[in-house]
Amino acid sequence: MDVTPDFDIVIVGGGMAGAALACAVGRGDWRVALVDPVPPAPWQDEAPASQGPEDYDRRVVALTRASEEFLRSLGAWEQMAAQRISPYQGMYVWDADGTAHIEFQAADLYEPSLGHIVENRIVTGALWHQVRQLPVQIVSQKVAGFARMGELVRLTLGDGSSLTSKLVVAADGAESPLRRMAALPTREWDYEQHGIVATVVTEKPHQRTAWQRFLPEGPLAFLPLHGPDDRYCSIVWSTTPEQARELLAMPDEAFCAALGDAFEQRLGAVVGVSRRQALPLRQRHAKHYVQPGIALVADAAHTIHPLAGQGINLGFLDVAVLADELLRARERGVDFARLSVLQRFQRRRMGHNLATMAAMEGFKRLFGADPLPLRWMRNTGMRWLNEQAWLKNQVAALALAQDMLPKRWLSGVPQERVATTGLAH
Repeated sequence: MDVTPDFDIVIVGGGMAGAALACAVGRGDWRVALVDPVPPAPWQDEAPASQGPEDYDRRVVALTRASEEFLRSLGAWEQMAAQRISPYQGMYVWDADGTAHIEFQAADLYEPSLGHIVENRIVTGALWHQVRQLPVQIVSQKVAGFARMGELVRLTLGDGSSLTSKLVVAADGAESPLRRMAALPTREWDYEQHGIVATVVTEKPHQRTAWQRFLPEGPLAFLPLHGPDDRYCSIVWSTTPEQARELLAMPDEAFCAALGDAFEQRLGAVVGVSRRQALPLRQRHAKHYVQPGIALVADAAHTIHPLAGQGINLGFLDVAVLADELLRARERGVDFARLSVLQRFQRRRMGHNLATMAAMEGFKRLFGADPLPLRWMRNTGMRWLNEQAWLKNQVAALALAQDMLPKRWLSGVPQERVATTGLAH
């Protein structure tokens, strides 16, 4: 006898990726549930204060043009822009062991910006604001069990209740309990680095530029934030676990001095810092993104070194492509939960994710290498690339990733901008 499931799609994990997927598939005829033990507080229309470094979320994301367009199509971008987003027009990258650098400018691409730095809580809050306006069932529980029942999946919840669905999507983060319950294996290794995150105040304005210096222990990034006099930045300082512990133990004044020295005082002295947090860095990639009745997206499927800020951008592309395949199946009258449909999503995303991860691993190894010939090669290569305007701009255009976004999420893009950037597909 056929069993009617409680839901058509259940999304486990209410972070940025899970909430975005709920927005993308929650507008139609499907019965959708979003499961998260602690949903964020209701959206506040008032913009957050920016009177000191503690007023900012220590975790930020660097959103590409593709991510912006996707979030705009979901209705979240307007709320984010009304709160606090930080567009940046420049990017400056240099090597600690040399004099070469690479510099990118949005004007060279005929773009208003290279991307936006946005606090995690603002992105998540804006997406949940949209979710709460849709016929999406919010389930405030942990998932305690996973089992297949023929063509359906049963999830056991923390309170002992259960629900069934045709498709379950794991968007529950890098450690993904649901991925482990479903026995989806991963390949992973430790970078042997920790990333220190904090908000800092600098003596000089950040010039709406994302700065990154490659140190022998790992990259150090200063990401511009909207704030008084453009002097607030979010930092990500990747270093060894031992040095991370030393930096966390320092008094604020000593930490600011060490940070300023590591950054070569490019923005003058560091004059203020929020509470600091260190996050272990680990690369992880699921061998399969899908099995019957389940799909993995974003950090549940892959994690990457933060040196290029691509983590959530890859995650949003996962979500956009999965939603595209599910919607396409429905439009064609095909069972959206069929394994072949899910495998199309996997084929469209796995190659791009692996290529990006390999490139970031290559950069990390290249800039972490100390032998003199390699230092000479990377500095010579950076200097050469910076002098090749056309090639450099092609690299920057690829980083915008707009050509990777399914067309259904590009409906609001002015055609003259697509034509100008050469990113139409």
